[in-house]
Amino acid sequence: MSPPTPVTARHAAAFRRLHDGRTGFLMPNAWDAGSAIVLAEVGFEALATTSAGIAFSLGRPDHTIPEGGKAVSRAEMFDRVRQITAAVDLPVNGDLEDGYGAEPETVAETVRLAVGAGLAGGNVEDFADGALYDEELAVARIAAAREAADADGTDFVLTARTDGLMLRSPAPLADAIRRANRYREAGADCLYVPGVNDLATITTLVSEVEGPLNVVMGLGATSLTADALRSAGVARLSLGGSIARAALGFVRDSARELLERGTLTFAEGQIPQGELNELFTRDRS
Repeated sequence: MSPPTPVTARHAAAFRRLHDGRTGFLMPNAWDAGSAIVLAEVGFEALATTSAGIAFSLGRPDHTIPEGGKAVSRAEMFDRVRQITAAVDLPVNGDLEDGYGAEPETVAETVRLAVGAGLAGGNVEDFADGALYDEELAVARIAAAREAADADGTDFVLTARTDGLMLRSPAPLADAIRRANRYREAGADCLYVPGVNDLATITTLVSEVEGPLNVVMGLGATSLTADALRSAGVARLSLGGSIARAALGFVRDSARELLERGTLTFAEGQIPQGELNELFTRDRS
């Protein structure tokens, strides 16, 4: 595999600095080159990919694949990731799912592919098929990911995600904190515990997890705000597939309006053609 490019190294270093800041930064998730360019133009300092958004854009399900459903392969996912990183001059964090395999060697290979695809960092989950990996194996997977990232010679920011709260493990919060801290010891730079929508629990995580914490917003109805999460000490705020799902919701609502009422009020919110043409023509090198 070819070494990381100077652009990848620059983005990785910038991404690491964001995690060292005193205030949490917002990191919305793109699913294709166009959505990445639009998000970057708004002024965010970093973006992320969303496996859900990419899957849905391909007409595929995400996670817990229903019978008859087809998952997005690692090769298909990285095709889209490369399009996203090439489209914007910003650090991009990759949703690497569970590393695309249980074995630490497979996770390490996924991280090497992530660096080669121009990602500044990536999340590795600790579950598959609706169940958490054995804790010792999960720790070994993060250690292997760290070794692979370091060997590629960038400041690749490794995020370890633990899903005990989402999967309702026996003692969800305590298990999540323990796993997160063990992943930190194994080399994770950032810790990610999805499934929390109340400020009190988030404050506990910030206090008990020994490293920068990522909180995902928008998984469901919540009164949480970015300012409240920053004040609680959250280092990074991501959106997961929220914007992608909202965009698909807009498509469905627009179609229903047209079919059922014959009106086009939805068109009032579109970005003008000329503005998009100009935006997608700009030099982003």
